[in-house]
Amino acid sequence: MKELTDAEFRRIRDYIKANYGINMGDEKKALIYSRLRATLVSGGFESFTQYFDSLLSDKNEEAIRNFVNKVTTNHTFFMRETDHFKFFRETVLPYIEDTYGREKDVRLWCAACSSGEEPYTLQMIMQDYFEGKGWNTEILATDISANVLDKAYYGVYPIERVEAMPPEWRNKYFKKHDDKNMVVIDKIKKNILFRRRNLMDSFTKYKFKKKMQVIFCRNVMIYFDNDTRNETVQKFYEVTENGGYLFIGHSESLTHTGTDYKYIMPAVYRKN
Repeated sequence: MKELTDAEFRRIRDYIKANYGINMGDEKKALIYSRLRATLVSGGFESFTQYFDSLLSDKNEEAIRNFVNKVTTNHTFFMRETDHFKFFRETVLPYIEDTYGREKDVRLWCAACSSGEEPYTLQMIMQDYFEGKGWNTEILATDISANVLDKAYYGVYPIERVEAMPPEWRNKYFKKHDDKNMVVIDKIKKNILFRRRNLMDSFTKYKFKKKMQVIFCRNVMIYFDNDTRNETVQKFYEVTENGGYLFIGHSESLTHTGTDYKYIMPAVYRKN
C-alpha cells in the first residue's frame, strides 16, 4: 500500500475539520496514517484516495462511524480534574436544590462523555447528595464516537482504574464483573442517557425540552480553532439556563471567545 501523500492528508484533514471541528496540524499526518492503514488493508484499497473516495461516495453510516472512531482521540479517567467535582458538589448542587426545589429535576449534559467516567462520577455525586430526596438526576451524555459510547453504556472498567475512586463509591456503586474488571451498578447506569451527537450540528437537532443547568465539555475544544470554539461556546450559552454553569478543561480558556459567560474559577463559567 502506498504512503499517505500530503495532498491526501490535507483532504482528510479538511474533511475532519469541516464535519467534526477537529483541527489537525501537519504533525498529525503520521497519526492518521497509522490509524487508518489497517482499514485500507482489510478493505482492499490500494491508496488513501481510493478509500476516501469510497467513504464519501457510498455514505455508508457504519464506514463513516468507523472512520470517526479511528481518527478521534478519547482519553479520560475517573475523578479527572477533581476540583471541578468538588465545586459541583459543594456549590452547584446546593444552588440547583435551592433554585429548582419545586421541580426536583437536574438538567446536566456531558457533551463529550468519552468512555463514561465523567457522567458516572457526576451521577455518583448526585446519588449521594440527593439520596432520599426524590430528585430526577438523569444525565445526557453524548460523544461523537460510537466505540466509546458502547464502552460507556456497558460501564465495565479495569479494576485498577476503579481502585483510584473513594472506597465508599467502590463498595456502593460498583460490583465485580470478572477477575479483571468492575462494572457500574444498574442504579447508576439507568440514570444516564448515552447518545451519539456531533457538536458541529445545530443544537436544535438535540431537541432539548428545557435548557441545561450544567454543561460539562472538557478537553474537547482544545482541538478546535478559534472560530469553531467561539461558535460552539455560543451554542452552549444559548442552551444554558440563566445561572447555569459551563465546565471546560483546565487546558482550555474562554478568554478570547467573546462569550457572555462569566468567569467563576479556572475552567468554570456561569451564565448570569
